[in-house]
Amino acid sequence: MKQVLGYFLGFAVFIVGIHALIWWVSGMPSLADIPVTRFCLAVPIAMIGLALSLWSIIYMKQVGKGNPFDAMGHEVAPRTKHLMTDGPYKWSRNPMLSGTYLYYIDVLIALWNWRAILVFALIATVMMLQVHSEEKRLEADFGLEYLDYKKTTGRFITLKRHSR
Repeated sequence: MKQVLGYFLGFAVFIVGIHALIWWVSGMPSLADIPVTRFCLAVPIAMIGLALSLWSIIYMKQVGKGNPFDAMGHEVAPRTKHLMTDGPYKWSRNPMLSGTYLYYIDVLIALWNWRAILVFALIATVMMLQVHSEEKRLEADFGLEYLDYKKTTGRFITLKRHSR
């Protein structure tokens, strides 16, 4: 039940809720108000972001034997049991968050509104606090293995892989 709750909360907050909040603070424009070029640019970025996040969640469940929803040190769903350094985690220590940021950037492009950018900045700040909290937990859980991984893999993207 805890796993279902974690996935439901993640979907409700990160996929639906934050997008809705950004749309709401932007004056709730209709799709017809969004220029076609911005819409056509935003949609593929959203799809790439969602695909990266979904790949990360599936990989975390299969390889890490856990779930992604751990909020500021409070376990909402069972935590990972294995450090993940391959798959999407080969290119980012936080591929799920990288995908989520891409997903939010699509709405920023579509709405092109300073209020949307402000909400994104606030959300990104809160998410960065979560990343710092999670990194401390991963260091405690996985020790030197995680510290070595941090040396070779960027927080959001790794452009050049170093051999380990």
